[in-house]
Amino acid sequence: MSPRIVALALTVIVLAAQAVWAGPLQDDLKARRARMMERLTPQSLAIVWSAPTRVYSGDVDYEYRQDSNLLYLTGITQPDTILVLMPGNKTQREILFVSEPNPRREHWEGHILTKDEAEAASGISTVYYVGQFEPFLAAMFAQQSFGSPRLAETKEYETFFAAVASGSASLALPLGPPPAPSEPLGRVYEFANKARERFFGVGVRDTVGILSNMRQVKSAYELTVLDQSAAISSDAHIAGMRAAKPGRFEYEVEAAIEHTYLSRGAMSWGYPSIVGSGPNATILHYEASSRQMQDGDLLLVDAAANFQGYTVDITRTYPVNGRFTDAQKAVYRIILAAQDAGIRAAKAGNKTADISKAAADVAKAGLLELGLITDASGDQYRTWYTHGSVHWIGMDVHDAGDYDRVLAPGMTFVIEPGVYIRQQALDNLPDTPENRAFKTAVAPAVAKFKDIGVRVEDSFVLTESGLKNLSAKVPRSIEDIERTVGK
Repeated sequence: MSPRIVALALTVIVLAAQAVWAGPLQDDLKARRARMMERLTPQSLAIVWSAPTRVYSGDVDYEYRQDSNLLYLTGITQPDTILVLMPGNKTQREILFVSEPNPRREHWEGHILTKDEAEAASGISTVYYVGQFEPFLAAMFAQQSFGSPRLAETKEYETFFAAVASGSASLALPLGPPPAPSEPLGRVYEFANKARERFFGVGVRDTVGILSNMRQVKSAYELTVLDQSAAISSDAHIAGMRAAKPGRFEYEVEAAIEHTYLSRGAMSWGYPSIVGSGPNATILHYEASSRQMQDGDLLLVDAAANFQGYTVDITRTYPVNGRFTDAQKAVYRIILAAQDAGIRAAKAGNKTADISKAAADVAKAGLLELGLITDASGDQYRTWYTHGSVHWIGMDVHDAGDYDRVLAPGMTFVIEPGVYIRQQALDNLPDTPENRAFKTAVAPAVAKFKDIGVRVEDSFVLTESGLKNLSAKVPRSIEDIERTVGK
């Protein structure tokens, strides 16, 4: 075969790959990068790194999960990837560094994206190998052109070079909150310190706030993916409900849930599944899934799928025999009413604190009625109502975002009131006259409702027309749950 035919064939392959990769995702990624650069100065050089691999045991790594900010900006899921944004450049404002070809590594670990594939996947046209990152950075601060000779002629980097010369250049890095004085520095802080040592006069700016602010309001494309993630997760919860029966083990319900993820194209969970029956339903992050479920148990299931990098968050609590007892119904109704109150408060112009207060006020009144607290005006309810009611969702199950920000269309969050009646919670209260009186007063109710843990959690998006429940398909009322469980 002639070299010309080989070259033509390779061109066809690359064009075909680009056709597969190009589309709404790449358009959205490009818009995200543009929005980030609008928030930076022209004198900035922003860097975002991929997540490192993590050792599970010996020579085995954990399943790889990309850094959410890099995934948000590039769509690249493999390690050893670096994104550079230079808002002041003339044309090459987005630069991607990816792993070099390594046939031996690919034999063990799988395909590594080529430059062309990385370009097609991310929509970034300037792609170098990751081994060129340090020479690139050194060239930028030495005010030397990098790349093709043509770039030197076009003065591609002249804005940044002028900033370096004047001492006004800035490295924009995802630093996040500083570690305590006694804690070791993270890798980004270490990089920032080394950059200050080597490149005199460079400033450092934290970009975590910029990225959190951007990620808090989802694009139309993101909402489409999140909606699909919710649909898969909802079906998984229903499969779990149908698998629950006295005598089965918690892990059998978990298996039914996670089988649904895989069968629907979500290749992993968004967070480790919580499947806790009986007393385990009162453990917030119970993950063992090892107990055999007994007749009369409540089962609390908190689970959701990671679909294309996005996860919702859904919790349901239900009797494994398909019938709530009167005591279980009493607690469940409080939590359902608390969530309903939170839903009514979830509207544009309010804040998450308004949702939390609305839910907590209902929960306090309900706990007082059941005799589990003696005073609804203070914090007694926190003995049983132990976590917040709202958090953002998106690429992370507890997604980036400012909780003091006013609610606006495009924001996605959960409303998740919960009550957990644990004798241990009562026993661990400080020994004060007030607490002794409280313990005596609530002891009969605690004995009645002991080991009942109830959480109801749904995922929502605030739209221009109001609140949309992404997980509404999952049975939520007592009647709908009893019609579904074990069927």
